[in-house]
Amino acid sequence: MKNIIITGTSRGIGFELVKLLSAQGHRVLALSRNSKPILDLKLPNVTTFNFDLSNSEHYLSVSQFLKSNWKTVDVLINNAGALLNKPFQETSYDEFKAVYDTNLFGVAEMIKTMLPFSTKTSHVLTISSMGGIQGSAKFAGLSAYSSSKGAVITLTELLAEEYKDNGPSFNALALGAVQTEMLAEAFPGYQAPVTAIEMATYIADFALNGHKFYNGKILQVSNSTP
Repeated sequence: MKNIIITGTSRGIGFELVKLLSAQGHRVLALSRNSKPILDLKLPNVTTFNFDLSNSEHYLSVSQFLKSNWKTVDVLINNAGALLNKPFQETSYDEFKAVYDTNLFGVAEMIKTMLPFSTKTSHVLTISSMGGIQGSAKFAGLSAYSSSKGAVITLTELLAEEYKDNGPSFNALALGAVQTEMLAEAFPGYQAPVTAIEMATYIADFALNGHKFYNGKILQVSNSTP
């Protein structure tokens, strides 16, 4: 039984990850701005409460929970993401910053929060995007999203180096298009080749085992040009 934190769990990949990992017998802390979808499932060994990555006070709630209940964290899956499809010139400062608050600054703060509870064998897995991979296909309108996903890739590589002696391990998965509610909102009518449950199944296995083979690595998980 592992202690696993997952962000962005109200829908899509995060929602499926909670169900999969709970069914495998792991303890899960499911964090999202809307905790109701997970609460309604009434899953065993799952704790959830409303959590906003851009609210500094909410990280204290996570720390308090870990101190009182788990003591250690085996896996952190930084899954929460903000996707904005808007022309660069029309994107306001606040809109651009909001994407970074979730996709980069929130990831960094969540890692800082769990580090005191991590061990050498803990695994921090961050969900990035093919849009953040240098040389991959880029799409107009995704300047904030794709650049933030590129930044979190570099952060992953840096932290793997900084913590290589005592852990935890840090890896990132750069996903291609996955059929989620977030994708449908940003690209109405587009049909992705991979479902949320299919991708969640892959991510769950990698989260539990990937650190045995990789550290500081960015794996491209895409069967298409996203």
